[in-house]
Amino acid sequence: MLILKKWPALLISLLVFNSFAANISEEIPKGIALAFRAGNSKELVKFFNTSIELVILEKEDVYSKTQAERIIRDFFTKYPPENFSILHQGGKESSHYAIGDLTTSKGVFRVYFLLKTKNGNTLIHQLRIEKEDE
Repeated sequence: MLILKKWPALLISLLVFNSFAANISEEIPKGIALAFRAGNSKELVKFFNTSIELVILEKEDVYSKTQAERIIRDFFTKYPPENFSILHQGGKESSHYAIGDLTTSKGVFRVYFLLKTKNGNTLIHQLRIEKEDE
């Protein structure tokens, strides 16, 4: 009988948690993770701002979308992706970040990116890919 009395509270808690978890997963567009997994620079660049701060191994600068796509494509050619998973994400109303692991045929890389939402468009403004220490 005691379990039946607590059931509504448990159900409400689960619904609140699930809606909170759903909101977190919506912060980062799924297409970003899919593009990383596939090593698809053309799809990934669709999420880039017109200029992007890019740090990939020895390259570090602010690049145009076109320049950044070339650098990402070269990276994916050198390090073909096998898997990508988001480890952590967070942020506020119009600014989000994510940290993920990119597993390639030549090692694991930590990926950090900052996204900003403006006029309903969520775009990557900063992207960092670093070799993970083994």
